[in-house]
Amino acid sequence: MLVPYDALQQLPIETLESLIKEYLFSQVEDGSFSDTDDATLKLAIVKCKLALKQGGLVVEYSEDDESIAIRQREHLHN
Repeated sequence: MLVPYDALQQLPIETLESLIKEYLFSQVEDGSFSDTDDATLKLAIVKCKLALKQGGLVVEYSEDDESIAIRQREHLHN
């Protein structure tokens, strides 16, 4: 189930940023995001927020394993 962007805006800022950081650090593991210094991380968080707003990234909740994660829209299985 996809979480609507408007619902994300209701989350505390720290919660949304933690979700974004988890996504970004998963990108470090696969090589998509390589630099983790503070300035780069802040810029990446801003870019992720914009991508979520524009729909390129989405937040998916899995009822099966009760997990939530950011995904690239094109990687979702329909």
